[in-house]
Amino acid sequence: MKNNILIIGAGAAGLMAARTLSNAGKQVTVLEARNRMGGRIHSISDASFFTNTELGAEFIHGNLPVTLQLLKEAKISYRSANAEMWRYEKGEFNENSMIIEDWDLLIKRLNELDQDTNIYDFLQKEFPGGKYEELRSTVWAYVSGYDTADPRDASAFALRNEWQHEQEDAQHRIDGGYCSIINYLANECKGKGGQIFLNAVVKEIQWQSGNVKAITEDGTTYEAEQLLIAMPLGVLQALEGETGAITFKPQIPAHTKAIQQMGFGAVIKLLYEFDTAFWLDDKARKMAGKNIGKMGYLFSDEEIPTWWTQIPDHSIVLTGWIGGPAAADKTNMPDTEVLEQGLQSLANIFKIDLEELKVKLIAYRIMNWTADLFTRGSYAYDTVEAPEARKILNTPVEDTLFFTGEYLYEGTEMGTVEAALTSGLEVAKRILK
Repeated sequence: MKNNILIIGAGAAGLMAARTLSNAGKQVTVLEARNRMGGRIHSISDASFFTNTELGAEFIHGNLPVTLQLLKEAKISYRSANAEMWRYEKGEFNENSMIIEDWDLLIKRLNELDQDTNIYDFLQKEFPGGKYEELRSTVWAYVSGYDTADPRDASAFALRNEWQHEQEDAQHRIDGGYCSIINYLANECKGKGGQIFLNAVVKEIQWQSGNVKAITEDGTTYEAEQLLIAMPLGVLQALEGETGAITFKPQIPAHTKAIQQMGFGAVIKLLYEFDTAFWLDDKARKMAGKNIGKMGYLFSDEEIPTWWTQIPDHSIVLTGWIGGPAAADKTNMPDTEVLEQGLQSLANIFKIDLEELKVKLIAYRIMNWTADLFTRGSYAYDTVEAPEARKILNTPVEDTLFFTGEYLYEGTEMGTVEAALTSGLEVAKRILK
């Protein structure tokens, strides 16, 4: 069966492209390896636990044009997720204490940098010795936690750009979860005759100019004139023979090399539901102060370092987060061990007996995205080679093979759903031209 366009991947980028192309009258078929759509968007709304909670993407970081326009069009409401950032260190809670010593000097030195390098080497060279030890470890924690990147690979130029464009004042959550965007895009595509097949793991792509065959694990062949690859960078980087890896016949060496030059982070997300919000009880207030009810994010030096509440919503759910090299080291760790590490981290912070905390826990989900075979990581970050690699990947192969995804986005909102939606929209426009 021959369609105009095949798309591999029903995440935000793939479905945004599918919706745009089918709206323009193209015949679109989407092949998705998982048994669900959404990719790294995975909202869960269990009747008993975790009502409208996100295992994947959770926030809209700033007033982002493509995302907010889509929500408006779909009549999906969203609410503020603005919250205070707290820090727990040396046994003490510090509210709103995200001031980093020597930060202005760091930005000044970064602005003087004329040849890109990785942020780790940059810090070793420009800020050596004991005097700047705290700055180096803070930047390591920030780059690996927020960007989920390996600081030994992450581009200093890209981080400089990101740090000078942050919109910390506007954070939002989507009512009903991010999956409502996914469902809207899928329904729009299907409404125009588009097809979406789940559990369709593509193994091989045979192509020539103007003709593509995608062959799945079960031997089904889908044929089209053009192919759009909307898979996560981590899966594209998988080695031949690994689950999810795709073989191109003939090979596309320049694009394959470019894929390996991009950075893809690591992350594990922990969702804990307790019988009460113990972090707001009298004992916690005595330790942390009366404003603990305003705490949205809590950063620490514990094994699972970052935690957040559902503020301003009242909730008994706490979310844990570990990114970068520390998360990569736990790729093969059993969920039960990660669960234990998370509980121990909270027990240490809130001075609660571990066994007592276990009794309070009523439900948990551990989402090890790096171990997930159809993601293999978190989201992209720029290496020194990434800008050149992105140029190659944003160039179609003989107007027949196209790539899309958050890793190909050129703006300042790297690693976000906004980046994925924007890339999907732009590549669809390119195909339509």
